[in-house]
Amino acid sequence: MLIREQLEEREQEILAPWASHSADTKGRARDEAKDDIRPDYQRDRDRILHSKAFRRLKDKTQVFITPDGDHYRTRMTHTLEVSQNARTIAKALRLNEDLTEAIALGHDLGHTPFGHAGERVLNRLCSEGFDHAEQSVRLVDVLEKDGQGLNLTWEVRDGFRNHQTAGRPHTLEGRIIQFSDKIAYFHHDMDDAIRGGILSDSDVPEEIAKVLGHTMEERLDTYVHDIISYSMNRPVVEMSPRIYDAFMKFRVFMFENVYTNPKAKGEEGKAMGIVEMLYEHYIRDENIDKLPDYLKHRMELGDSKERVVCDYISSMTDRFAIARYEDIYLPKCWQ
Repeated sequence: MLIREQLEEREQEILAPWASHSADTKGRARDEAKDDIRPDYQRDRDRILHSKAFRRLKDKTQVFITPDGDHYRTRMTHTLEVSQNARTIAKALRLNEDLTEAIALGHDLGHTPFGHAGERVLNRLCSEGFDHAEQSVRLVDVLEKDGQGLNLTWEVRDGFRNHQTAGRPHTLEGRIIQFSDKIAYFHHDMDDAIRGGILSDSDVPEEIAKVLGHTMEERLDTYVHDIISYSMNRPVVEMSPRIYDAFMKFRVFMFENVYTNPKAKGEEGKAMGIVEMLYEHYIRDENIDKLPDYLKHRMELGDSKERVVCDYISSMTDRFAIARYEDIYLPKCWQ
């Protein structure tokens, strides 16, 4: 018996009946031979981890644009914290850790440079719209590996597409990522806000703190423990009503005090201007030839010019976007 088959049998013995078992995946868009060692979700996790799109996350904004310090989160460190929280919950609830980790590692692959600021610009400029969750799916389907894609399983791609609040993931592992994503960014964005002198733990309203905790560590512990205890031995992944109510109130507090705070967002207007000017440059017919060959091939296959320009700009890191902007719009110094 192959190692993969042994691992699939072990899943049947260990995982909850409502977990996503690797042997029962709905499969991939393109059929391919099974791996002799790794079950399908583990294989997806590995493909994501080794992708160029994953490596680019290290130089993409989380919340603070060009912060003055080495310890502020990037999109990659956010992703790793989502993965850590999610795996803890999945293991405790006897759900599929490999699927959970694969969704966690890839859920933000489609994010633009400069975080949600860049996403808002592309969504406004592109008549087809732009959403980073859908872009994550598009990236692993047809863009990564110079247009070959990663050919991931249906369950992983479903988790990408539905990780935001409005999403409806079809697996409990995807549901874990919905919670773990918010838990991670509430936790680390508060930490970054404290580091940036914007907030302190004592600023959290007492009605929230008495339920969730008075420190970052207490709140993180509350979130994870509550999901596990409330969902244990049930085919759900949920917070208890009392904790969820305080959790959503804390979300409002974060939006009012961090995500719209001028100190945190002081450079956002400049970043949005860079993304807009890059879009206006590459959308011109005379500049389409400057796009990578695999994107020009997407146009030959029927994708719109707007879509492939969004593909190109959303793939950029903050640093690369700034360099492209400088190369296009700033005069060169005399040598």
